[in-house]
Amino acid sequence: MCSLNIALRPVLAVAALLALSPTVVWAQAGTSEGIAIYSYQGADREQRLMAGAREEGTLAWYTSMATTESAPFAQAFERRYGVKVQLWRALSENVLQRALTEARSRRRGMDVVETNAPEVEALAREQVVAPFESPYSADLPAWAVPSHRRWLSDRANLWVTGYNTGKVRPEELPTALAGFIAPQWRGRLSLEATDYDWMHGVIEYMGEERGNEFFRQLSALRPEMRKGHALVAQLVAAGELPVCLTIYSGNAESIKSKGGPIDWRPIEPLVGRPQALALASNAPHPHAALLFADFMLSAEGMRLLNDLGRVPSSRTQKTLLDQHKFVMIDPMKATDEGPKWEKMWNQLFLR
Repeated sequence: MCSLNIALRPVLAVAALLALSPTVVWAQAGTSEGIAIYSYQGADREQRLMAGAREEGTLAWYTSMATTESAPFAQAFERRYGVKVQLWRALSENVLQRALTEARSRRRGMDVVETNAPEVEALAREQVVAPFESPYSADLPAWAVPSHRRWLSDRANLWVTGYNTGKVRPEELPTALAGFIAPQWRGRLSLEATDYDWMHGVIEYMGEERGNEFFRQLSALRPEMRKGHALVAQLVAAGELPVCLTIYSGNAESIKSKGGPIDWRPIEPLVGRPQALALASNAPHPHAALLFADFMLSAEGMRLLNDLGRVPSSRTQKTLLDQHKFVMIDPMKATDEGPKWEKMWNQLFLR
């Protein structure tokens, strides 16, 4: 059903990388300095972090956040603290691969990682990232704070329906996702090719029997499949894909705000996936890493993410999550059950 050749799907990539060795022994140990810094909660915490970060002078941030948002965010941190951010942006599976490869080769490159929570959970299970404390975690909802605290969710990616405003009239769109299985949508729909976890969330919302039937009927409409959420937003804006059911709201809004012919609608069920922020166990710049995490999780950082069109996790901000019924993907469950959902997705949409 898809002309796209995807040699290595995300969950298979995770499994393959984790199978390279039983454990990331070097990363498990961490640096005693970094671990002490991450857990420090004294009254002079902020002053210590700022002094240490300025002495370190820089930090390396690995992320899958599009550069249209991650670059301005990095610049805001640099202006605020005078600490240079070395930004490396790639797809989430590539972020995971680089972080694991560096840990196994004992290369201290990464300070901070921010990408899909299931990928960061894989790093947590390998102890590539370390537990850390932040005073701003109190502003986060329960789904954003795992018990091990090796990551915190700074934002959520919300799957919404994006459409080209020159090819689709807003009044055509159904009010519920089930409306897209009508025959009139054949040849007009698309999906991002790796979004099996969106399918999982929809099925959890609808119930297994109804959800499975919905996806069987959706598969029969033969939606176009493309890999890369930034790419599908661009293709919708270009008119190549009239409608995408799994577009990220932030990517669509970024193009729309610049005058692109794209709009989007949060058609229920609204499904979200936490994005996770974590600090390397062996960060070469631990003060700067924790200071960056604090900045991102603070009201100032959360407001900036909101202004950039992202969906911050913090309860200090008003987002789509306050306006609609939603299902938030559980990263632990997604990591454990991902192969099952990916197999079903591949059979339905990628054969």
